[in-house]
Amino acid sequence: MTTEKTDVLVIGAGQAGIAMSEHLGKAGLSHLVLEKDRIAERWRSQRWDSLVANGPAWHDRFPGMAFDAHEDAFVPKEGVADYMVAYAQMLNAPIRTGVAVTRLRGNPDGPGFVATTSEGTIEARYVVSATGPFQKPLMPPIVPQGAGVMQMHSVQYRNPDQLPQGAVLVVGAGSSGVQIAAELNEAGRKTYLSVGPHDRPPRRYRGRDFVWWLGVLNLWDAEFTPGTEHTTIAVTGADGGYTIDFRQLAEKGVTLLGRTEACENGVLRLADDLGTNVRAGDANYLATLRMADDYAARNGLDLPPEPAAHELGEDPACMRDPILALDLQEAGISTIIWATGFGFDYDWLQVDALDAAGKPMHKRGVSSAPGLYFLGLPWQSRRGSSFIWGVWHDAKFIADHIAKQEGYLAYRGAALRLTDSKGKT
Repeated sequence: MTTEKTDVLVIGAGQAGIAMSEHLGKAGLSHLVLEKDRIAERWRSQRWDSLVANGPAWHDRFPGMAFDAHEDAFVPKEGVADYMVAYAQMLNAPIRTGVAVTRLRGNPDGPGFVATTSEGTIEARYVVSATGPFQKPLMPPIVPQGAGVMQMHSVQYRNPDQLPQGAVLVVGAGSSGVQIAAELNEAGRKTYLSVGPHDRPPRRYRGRDFVWWLGVLNLWDAEFTPGTEHTTIAVTGADGGYTIDFRQLAEKGVTLLGRTEACENGVLRLADDLGTNVRAGDANYLATLRMADDYAARNGLDLPPEPAAHELGEDPACMRDPILALDLQEAGISTIIWATGFGFDYDWLQVDALDAAGKPMHKRGVSSAPGLYFLGLPWQSRRGSSFIWGVWHDAKFIADHIAKQEGYLAYRGAALRLTDSKGKT
């Protein structure tokens, strides 16, 4: 079997891989994008049915194409996937679907790398891992499998009818957890929500979406600081978009709990941190409002004030008298949904570019292994890196870096003629 060769091999054809292809094409670099499933597959098959984008259509997109939707709409997941397909077609991106990379190693016979795929071998001088942040669902081994409840990760959840009858415990209060809990509660399910530390931005404030405020306040470009990669954000575009308020969720019937810590004999042990976590989220929310007010005043913006947005409701009973132990059977809980995020899975990567915990070692996506790059990671260069528009800018940085490397490699040297003081060589 012959070995195919390309300048750059891109692994993954989600938003990161498509953005990478655009910038490589503009730089004139031959490249190939491999995708083990369909383009933007995770948007189609690894999201719940009612999911919409968390940012409005005018913002969460690539610069070269608008969504076929109202600019303030929150596009359904299938619409996002269709957008990615259309964008790839517009670029005429060299994407091959249904091809899995099973191994990547350094080239023993020359520069670059050798990729073993489900359809043969490919050599490339450069490789970009564009597999994104949602690689391996994380489910803490807290509740034993024999505890008599169905357990699933949020990536497996589709809709309330999928679940057995009974109450549901959702663990995790980021975007996925709060949206799933709200949907289950509205469907008439008794719902418990385990709330950990989180940020809680306003959905809209003074007539502007929070993505606009983070933009003008320069917060999207905030750089990584240790610990920020684990911060969850409670925000939603569901039902036209609204600000997540845990007190309102409780008023509507959701029982709030602290962090889920352990399970013994069918009884959950819960941390006494519910009030602390909710109030820390409140502080983040109110700080954003104050920054927005200061910006509006400094710049003379004619945006109507919203003093009511600064007012918080009373703490619900589940915050005033938190539940610290919950018997799953007595509570009638038949399902636990773990909205606890994702980890990395680089089992195929046989290159020294990962730390002891299996995380990429990189600076702005430039790996510690020369010629290998990562794209689509949370906080890769800034707060906005894992968003559609953010990954586009990170992809440009990587393409520019590869182009610079190619410029150095193109230099072949020149013989220097030295002339002595008498004109002899």
